[in-house]
Amino acid sequence: MAHTPVNHPARPIYRAIGGLVGLYFLAFGVLGLVASAGNDILAQDDTKVLGQGTNLGFSLLSLVLGVAILTGTVIGRNLDVAINQWLAYALMVLGLAELAFLQTDANVFNFTITTDIVVLTLSMVLLMAGMYGKVGTDEENEAWQKARLVL
Repeated sequence: MAHTPVNHPARPIYRAIGGLVGLYFLAFGVLGLVASAGNDILAQDDTKVLGQGTNLGFSLLSLVLGVAILTGTVIGRNLDVAINQWLAYALMVLGLAELAFLQTDANVFNFTITTDIVVLTLSMVLLMAGMYGKVGTDEENEAWQKARLVL
């Protein structure tokens, strides 16, 4: 049985929100590539984009994340739900790991506290988009509604 809503009335809005998160990562990645061009891939310097610390490595990762999220959003068919949920969990792990190593040499993606807040916030938004964007059959929706009413 599904633990997330099926055919939520606002699912087109959640899908659009997921797409906007993907656009943000894509734009951040492109701007980060421009700002950190010529630097080492995991440089720990004062490169900032949109007020957030970055380096070539995190800019490339942001670009890949943006493309993956947007691809899932364009394809749909619950692929966007799976991509959004898995990437949201991965971003949470990345954000918490970078938070733990913020003031050390292990800060490989050159995060600042602002970058961490943005990454963790976007991961929560992406998770929300993944949880409420699922499309299913009428039977799946009815089963989910019955299970919800029992709880």
